[in-house]
This record gives sequence, C-alpha cells and structure tokens, in this order.
Amino acid sequence: MFRKVLLCYDGSREGRRALRQGADVAIAMKSQVFLLAICRSLPTALVPEGVTAHFVSDCEERAQGLLDEGVAWLRDHGLVAEGALVEGDAIVEIADTARRIGADLIVVGYRRRSALQRWWTTSDEESLLERVECSVLAAASLD
Repeated sequence: MFRKVLLCYDGSREGRRALRQGADVAIAMKSQVFLLAICRSLPTALVPEGVTAHFVSDCEERAQGLLDEGVAWLRDHGLVAEGALVEGDAIVEIADTARRIGADLIVVGYRRRSALQRWWTTSDEESLLERVECSVLAAASLD
C-alpha cells in the first residue's frame, strides 16, 4: 500500500498523463499526495535576448497557479494534498523531495527518446531509479 505519493509535473503532455494516473492510484489507496511542479532553470547565458525578468516572473506565477489548482483538485477528490514549485534539475529535485517527504511511490511522465537523443546522453548519468528508495510509476506516452 502506498501511503504517500509524490506526483511530479513539468508541464508536458507526459506530465499531465502522470498526474491523472497518479491521482487515480492515490484516490484508490486513499494516500496522502505531494504535487511537485518542476521548472527547469536556465543559466543566464542561455536566456534568449528579449526575455525579461517580468516574463520569467509571469511564467512562475502561471506555474504556481496551475500547482495551486492541482492541489485544490486533489483535495476536492478527498485527498490530503500539498505541493511545491521548484526550479532545477528534475532528477535531483524529485529524489530530494521524495526523501524529504518519505514518499512510498513517485509518479512521473515518460516519453520515449529518439535514437539521436539516446546517442547524445552520456552513460554516466544517474537515473531517478538509482537515486530513490521507493517505487516509481512511469506513465508512458503512447505517441
């Protein structure tokens, strides 16, 4: 039985699928839920010209609004839920949050990578599975 479920959301279609499937699991098991919204941070040197602090602030406000809406939806469906908006590397943030909240299950979205993407990924990267000590449900995109 999963008592505490960490739902991870990055704004992608796969992330939305993970939220739906993770919420179904949490509702069925009457689990506590922690919704983690992850924004990737860009080094200042990589921020495109014309992107202002106001634009970044507006994106964060929208992300926080979506997070608040998601937590409210989970609560409306009878779950004990809280959430956080973080910025950084998804694998690091998910693993750290899972450890901090004592998650029994992590739910993430998964998208198949192309051969070119796999080719450019180094083999020394540590996967999420290698960083956590709980179960992981990958909600796969069929596209």
